[in-house]
Amino acid sequence: MNGSKMFDKEVDMRFLPRGFKGWLRLAARLSIPIIIITSLIAFVIAMPGRSYSGPFQSLSGDEIEIRDNLKTHVETLAAKIGERNIHRYESLKTSEEYIRSRLASFGYQVAEQSYWVEGKEVKNIEVEIRGASDEIILIGAHYDSVRGSPGANDNATGTAAMLELARLFKTETPARTIRFVAFVNEEPPYFQTQEMGSLVYARRSKQRGELITAMLSLETIGCYSEEPKSQFYPVGFRWFYPDRGNFIGFVGNLSSRSLTRRMIRTFRETTLFPSEGVAAPGWMTGVGWSDQWSFWEEGYDAVMITDTAIFRYRHYHTSADTPDRIDYDRAARVVSGIVRIIRDLAQ
Repeated sequence: MNGSKMFDKEVDMRFLPRGFKGWLRLAARLSIPIIIITSLIAFVIAMPGRSYSGPFQSLSGDEIEIRDNLKTHVETLAAKIGERNIHRYESLKTSEEYIRSRLASFGYQVAEQSYWVEGKEVKNIEVEIRGASDEIILIGAHYDSVRGSPGANDNATGTAAMLELARLFKTETPARTIRFVAFVNEEPPYFQTQEMGSLVYARRSKQRGELITAMLSLETIGCYSEEPKSQFYPVGFRWFYPDRGNFIGFVGNLSSRSLTRRMIRTFRETTLFPSEGVAAPGWMTGVGWSDQWSFWEEGYDAVMITDTAIFRYRHYHTSADTPDRIDYDRAARVVSGIVRIIRDLAQ
């Protein structure tokens, strides 16, 4: 047995470098993959500016109005109407009519994109502010909820934010066209299928040759926590991001990296609210989990704005996703920051 150990030791020794120069060459060879891996990680996670850390100022008068309107929209969609999807078709149609009527009340000419699924007519709803340029900044959110859930955070909060942003921009005259769209059928079983509302819409935009230079997908923006370990991540991400779920996330794919960085730079420069960003391959867990995926499929740059949903919100896709669980103050701060992002993109 001792002889066997000595033989193994001799074999192992042959693979060790000899002298200082040998060790230097080994270190150089090992440094190359380390540099490559480090560079790839930095490319994915490095974002301009710094996330805000500190106390919040009192809500401004405009933010109080945003907060109250967000609450009204979420309570209407998730409490008064409730679960809304093809299996609750009347509720889906009622939510569609609510969105249409609110947009019309702001003075918009409301347009619809209708198509049929399982023998039932469903609709995407859109309005726009024409700019001097044909380039389009599109802000979208899905208004359906998963089966069995009233969908307060997912995604009445995103829909409410879209409605508030449409209200706030109704009197502006941007250089680029701004379009607001409410999408149907984002939730399973239609997610990432031919019947997904945003994919139907994005394909039509591509066929028309529409110049959508930025698509903002508003997805679950109502859950925040200062508690340690309240935030989780897909495998590989937790080493680089905070464990408190107190931030808003900006999530792009690799092709949308420049847009992601521009949006988070503007947010961090203008808004006192924690923020994190990533521009990762679209196939990675969670990266393509909303309507931005549809626009990536058609070659458009798109970014999801989210509280990270299932990675923070324990009531995700359950019957407990109710309006009383939403942090409307923080959601209002986020919407206020998105206003500044849109203004920057639309110039």
